Amino acid sequence: METAPRRAGHLTITPSILYFGTPVVLLTTENADGTVNLAPISSAWALGQVVVLGLGRQGQTGANLAARPELVISLPEPGQWAAVERLGELTGRPEAAGHGPRRARYEPDTFAAVGFRAQASHTVRPPRVAECPIQLEARAVRVGTDAAGDFLIVEARVLKVHADPRLVVPGTQHIEPAAWSPLIYNFRHYFGLGPELGHSRVSDTPGRSAVPSAR
Repeated sequence: METAPRRAGHLTITPSILYFGTPVVLLTTENADGTVNLAPISSAWALGQVVVLGLGRQGQTGANLAARPELVISLPEPGQWAAVERLGELTGRPEAAGHGPRRARYEPDTFAAVGFRAQASHTVRPPRVAECPIQLEARAVRVGTDAAGDFLIVEARVLKVHADPRLVVPGTQHIEPAAWSPLIYNFRHYFGLGPELGHSRVSDTPGRSAVPSAR
């Protein structure tokens, strides 16, 4: 077994953020007046049928989930990064306009403003993002603060998964890994996946890397 070459040493640094390659997701939640809030986040990971989300404490998404726990987690593709970036500059709350690091601009219809369409969900009230290839209908089962008290940690149980047919292995319930590329937020830069390097021994879809990528 070959080993990686030994490095001369490491630098001790203090990065301003630690977004070391996490997927971007779009969250739709319901506002108190029945309208929809659409927001991008870059801290999300899955454990079984639960997705853990990291949110800003002052955001509308966290407030919505604390009061109305239904949500949809939509996963965009790399080619949609520009729409995601535009979405991050908007807010659906008039009182939040001009605040935050981006000085967000108030926009009552964030879907239309960035070119997305709302698609009705099956089990929850908030809609899905029609253009996203993977959509997860979910319900927040726990909303609390992180260890430092700066952020909200949301545990959301997935109720239903929707996938573009081109991403599904025919005749199975599996996503084709070689056909799906999530949008990755890597130290505040957007990336897709590179070529497949191999697969886990426990993979349900081994040896299918010849399938064309969706990027």
